[in-house]
Amino acid sequence: MSGCVITYGTFDMFHIGHLNLLRRLAEMGSRLIVAVSTDEFNAGKGKRTLIPFEQRAEIVRSIRYVDTVIPETCWEQKVDDIQRYDVHTFAIGDDWRGHFDYLSRYCEVVYLPRTDGVSTTELKRSLNRFSSVSREDLLRAFDVLEALRKDFG
Repeated sequence: MSGCVITYGTFDMFHIGHLNLLRRLAEMGSRLIVAVSTDEFNAGKGKRTLIPFEQRAEIVRSIRYVDTVIPETCWEQKVDDIQRYDVHTFAIGDDWRGHFDYLSRYCEVVYLPRTDGVSTTELKRSLNRFSSVSREDLLRAFDVLEALRKDFG
């Protein structure tokens, strides 16, 4: 293991593909930093999330493979983050292959394969096919489930 690894992502609807990615990243270095995209940054990219930023960040923060969670607020922050946190490896899913090669001036850049058959986009499509429930109703349902988990944990 060598040095610090950093990755970036939205981590909406956390699933086994996310967990597999974080596990592999943690094995690549002595420390793993995960930058979770803020709701505002996602909106600027035309992306709508189901889970609010604070909840997504808390989910990622609670994963044992993750040492630090920071907010991703803009595309341009990557070089600054790499320098600030003394990052040795930038790693991200291979669907981004080539997009971040410019970071190789600052650290090693690695594109990792995604978990076959699992993606947030596909999960959202499936959800839309099976339900016409509003985002707000789903968030309320998540809050109820969280309260039940706390009560009956």
